[in-house]
Amino acid sequence: LVREKEIGTIEQVNVTPIRRWQFLMGKMIPFWLLGMVEFIAGLCIMKLVFGISIQGSIPLLLGITAVYLLVMLGLGFFISSVSENQLQSMFIVLFLFIIFVLLSGVFTPTEGMPEWAHKINYLNPMSFYIDVIKKIILKGGGIDSVRLDFIVLSIMAVVINAGAVLSYREASK
Repeated sequence: LVREKEIGTIEQVNVTPIRRWQFLMGKMIPFWLLGMVEFIAGLCIMKLVFGISIQGSIPLLLGITAVYLLVMLGLGFFISSVSENQLQSMFIVLFLFIIFVLLSGVFTPTEGMPEWAHKINYLNPMSFYIDVIKKIILKGGGIDSVRLDFIVLSIMAVVINAGAVLSYREASK
């Protein structure tokens, strides 16, 4: 999206008869599908190479992964719609994702983090998703154990994608 702004082709998109949300979906669906295929490939590698079996429900894991990908793709679309150029969007993404990864619980348990980090993690979709991964793959948890994480990720998906569509409208005017 930012590249289209830079080279001037965004104006051609703006005059087409499609709605902004249709444009958003057209941009997101290929990357969403690619993300799902990569996740499934990762699960296969996890099982075949490392011998780690999924203790919980695979359809539940795939469903929550689908919602998580919507959150992250919507965030990327939002960032690209408010950015002026590619460099600015790359710096914003780099800054946010370093914080997301470091506070998500991948490298260190979130229980050992200070209180301010816990408060920031309420805005971190990656922390909710890592929690889901741990509960389903390692502990064999079901829908009851991940219900809150799923609800939060779903709300994030709706809010971020609505913000992305609205910010694109603002940026394109």
